[in-house]
Amino acid sequence: MRFEETPLAGAYRVWPEPLSDERGFFARTACTDEFAAHGLVGQFAQSSVSFNARRGTVRGMHYSVEPHAETKLVRCTGGAIHDVLVDLRPDSPSYLKSFAATLTQDNRCALYIPAGFAHGFQALTDAAEVLYMIDRTYVPGSARGLRWNDPALDVAWPEPVTVIADRDLAYPDWTA
Repeated sequence: MRFEETPLAGAYRVWPEPLSDERGFFARTACTDEFAAHGLVGQFAQSSVSFNARRGTVRGMHYSVEPHAETKLVRCTGGAIHDVLVDLRPDSPSYLKSFAATLTQDNRCALYIPAGFAHGFQALTDAAEVLYMIDRTYVPGSARGLRWNDPALDVAWPEPVTVIADRDLAYPDWTA
């Protein structure tokens, strides 16, 4: 695996390094030892999948608060998404800054999202599927969110929004 730092402190793009032959390829997508060598969480307690039927669907911006803040490894396994991270850690040098990447079934890139970040994405294709590896079990009472188009976050969504949950529409703007 190749770890590529993003402009947000502690967040990484994680690229598989396929070994190819006449059958196709094999690639490692997570390894406790390799993540630990980069100072990252590498053990995941939960795996979840999100299927998004329509292009333009937005999910987010979601995060969890301490003591249940989650670290995630997110990969697009079908179609394509515009994936967005926002650093909500007040002591971070990248506080309130965002980063976006296109994740696709073809590029197989994953985003490593540390605890203390908000996360969301927009489906760039119909039938976009997203796999989440999460370091702890979900605790509903710790779940929070920010409005997907909060001006303080300055997130540029590439497509018109076609589908968004009422819950995501009702989230408040960020206040420090």
